[in-house]
Amino acid sequence: MPQDIFLTGITATGTPHIGNYVGAIRPSVAASKDPEKKNYYFLADFHALAKNEDPDMISQSTLEIAAAWLALGMDTKNSVFYRQSDIPEIPELTWILTSVTAKGLMNRAHSYKAAVQANVEGENRDPDKGVTMALYSYPILMAADILMFKATKVPVGRDQKQHVEMARDIAQRFNHHFGDVFVLPDPVIDDHTAVLAGLDGRKMSKSYNNTIPLFAPEKMFRKLIMKIKTNSLEPGEAKDIEDSTLYDIYKAFATPEEIAVIKKQYAEGIAWGAMKQQLFEYINDHIGPAREEYERLMADPAIVEAELQEGAIRARQVAAPHLDQIRNAIGIRKLGSR
Repeated sequence: MPQDIFLTGITATGTPHIGNYVGAIRPSVAASKDPEKKNYYFLADFHALAKNEDPDMISQSTLEIAAAWLALGMDTKNSVFYRQSDIPEIPELTWILTSVTAKGLMNRAHSYKAAVQANVEGENRDPDKGVTMALYSYPILMAADILMFKATKVPVGRDQKQHVEMARDIAQRFNHHFGDVFVLPDPVIDDHTAVLAGLDGRKMSKSYNNTIPLFAPEKMFRKLIMKIKTNSLEPGEAKDIEDSTLYDIYKAFATPEEIAVIKKQYAEGIAWGAMKQQLFEYINDHIGPAREEYERLMADPAIVEAELQEGAIRARQVAAPHLDQIRNAIGIRKLGSR
């Protein structure tokens, strides 16, 4: 039975936060060390163009994200870790896929429909106001990312499942016209992945400006933990672990035995200030060694760049011959050859 190929993209927007860590980075880093798995991880800086118009922000975010993944132990020998824009075969494949993708399929993309709905609800005469072709065609670029490396499994959140399904649709349409060139990918959704609330109780998100940066300096990290929203229960009053941001964050990092201790402290009425201090100390100890490595990498971006360039070489060893096969299938080939 052929080995499954896993592919994960990380959009280069914003600074990695603790929600990113427990939801995506930690399981991906663990998977990168599994000799039974073939993993591709890429920094989606082309994708970032659909969301961010600040060039310096994209560049800085790319560095921060790459440094974070490396500092947390990404095994770049057992997996392929690269930057999307270093693989010229991907934008070329994107255009090839665009030529076989039905406009109606793109019309059904959730991100596009949401933008149109916002315009309609805002009583805008133009339902496409503010919609760029980058946003509209986003699923085609994502399809190219996936199909280029013959990925069979694509770990995604539920909000990205549709994009993997679209990649399957596009691949099937291409294969119908030009032969079995592409592998059909399947989305992998882990319903047990932790989704953390942020400072204000809503889902931790850069959009809400309620995140806790994973490698914030120690004093800032403590200050942010202390700002997490709680209720007005006094010390000594029993507290419910349900809908407790502090408890949920602690649980995402702790062992079952440590979680049991916290549950007992909640029942006994631990003061919110004491719980916040305990949470700060626990997570700070957990990420301390990685923070030191992260700061070292941030201070010397050339180390990170060298890792990405090495990853690009390995990625292109797969992408270049596959693109040759794709070009040949569609008739873009040397004259006289078949």
